[in-house]
Parts: sequence; structure tokens; C-alpha cells
Amino acid sequence: QVQLAESGGGSVQPGGSVRLSCTGSKKTFSRDCLAWFRQAPGKEREGVAAMFTGDGTKYYADSVKGRFTISVDSVESTVYLQMDSLDSEDSAKYYCAVQTSATRCKEAIDTGGVLETSKYWDWGQGTQVIVSA
Repeated sequence: QVQLAESGGGSVQPGGSVRLSCTGSKKTFSRDCLAWFRQAPGKEREGVAAMFTGDGTKYYADSVKGRFTISVDSVESTVYLQMDSLDSEDSAKYYCAVQTSATRCKEAIDTGGVLETSKYWDWGQGTQVIVSA
């Protein structure tokens, strides 16, 4: 099991930017699926960005495409989510998650489920992002 810890959340004005970080207890993220999810009050948890560190391919939800960027420092076992042009709809608790089985990771990608919560076994505790004037 991988321990994950998010940081970087806070309050930001509409149009602003925030960078979230998530550091894992795994020595390196070499062939893993890494993802960011978010959950707003009263809503289901939704995937916003994911990547497979084996080949660097990235995936984004339509709602954040062009505004959010997922990246990883595999040596430091840290995954980032750069969020730009934020609006109130982006207010939520953000969670990072990892799937360390390359087989399950590829299966998730091949079936179009790389942004589904069920595909990830290890989760962080989340960090709150509030977008408000």
C-alpha cells in the first residue's frame, strides 16, 4: 500500500491558479497510474487528470482540459496538479490516487476508465481548494 499526502490547497480568486502536490511513500513512480480526483459537497468524486508514468501519456476530464496540467517527479515520488483559470465550479476537495499495478493501469487505460475511482487502490486524504471572490 502506498501512503499519499496532498498539499497546496487553499483559497484563490476566480481566474487564479493553484498548484497541488502529492507525495507518495513509494520509492519512485516508474510504471504507475497517477490521478487527481475532486469531490464537491453533495457531488460524487470525479476524476480530473491522470497519467501513466510508463510512457507519460496524460488524460484529462473535458471540464478541465486546457486549464489543468498533471505532471510527476518520479524520482521524488511526487505528482503535481497545476490548475489555472480557476472558477467557482472548481471548488472541491482534491485527492490524489495511484494504481501501482502496471497491468491494471493499462487495463484502465484500454477500457477508458483511467479517471474512474474504482481503478485506484491507494488514496490521499485530500486538500481543499476554494475558488471565491
